Amino acid sequence: MIKCLIIEDEFPAREELKYFIKNNKNLEVEKEFENPIDALKYIENHKVDAIFLDINMPELDGMSLGKIICKLDPCIKLIFITAYKDFAVEAFDINAFDYLLKPYSEDRIIRVLNNLVKEETLKKSLTTTKDCFCNNKLTVYFEEKMVVISISDILYIEADEKETHIFTKNSMYLSKLKISQLEQILDEHIFFRTHRSYIVNIDKVVEVEPWFNSTFILKVKENDFKIPVSRNKVKELKEILLIK
Repeated sequence: MIKCLIIEDEFPAREELKYFIKNNKNLEVEKEFENPIDALKYIENHKVDAIFLDINMPELDGMSLGKIICKLDPCIKLIFITAYKDFAVEAFDINAFDYLLKPYSEDRIIRVLNNLVKEETLKKSLTTTKDCFCNNKLTVYFEEKMVVISISDILYIEADEKETHIFTKNSMYLSKLKISQLEQILDEHIFFRTHRSYIVNIDKVVEVEPWFNSTFILKVKENDFKIPVSRNKVKELKEILLIK
């Protein structure tokens, strides 16, 4: 069962969302909060899988709370709730799973919940796969052929709309796995998710270039492409690469 929290200061919005979650047999509402501070205290001491988080709340806005949650447990799926489309870009900048616009669309809520179930089910499957993933090989596609490559040869991975591109020194391959799925499989001590669209092989990084808004772009061995680092990943990258 996928454990969900609802953090929303409007009672009608909580009730409507709760109704749809309870109608999905794979989901359960673990707890609901109207106060973000109380919610944060709960999250610090309890394991949850997904959080439905309103952006406009008193005391602590949902976007700020979402950034804190990402640091506490980056595996928690965040679904932001907002009445403004403009917040969607910022939501995805902190790797939000999805977002819901008010007033709710029934079809949209059901689709988000179904996608959440699929992702969590796949996550559990990939965890098992990762335990057995010891041959350091990955099957990808190149010119309509299936090719087996060494994971150590991967420079970086890019999510491009519905495709996932895997770059090595000499070639670009396609994978049928989403970038989030590859992130679950690959060794987190070697492969770092710099951005919602990029994963980099830390062992291949040769240059760190300061960028706007105190972020960075990375260059890897034998490749001129510049890999962006999102703001919420800067601190972690500094710790990994010992940047002062």
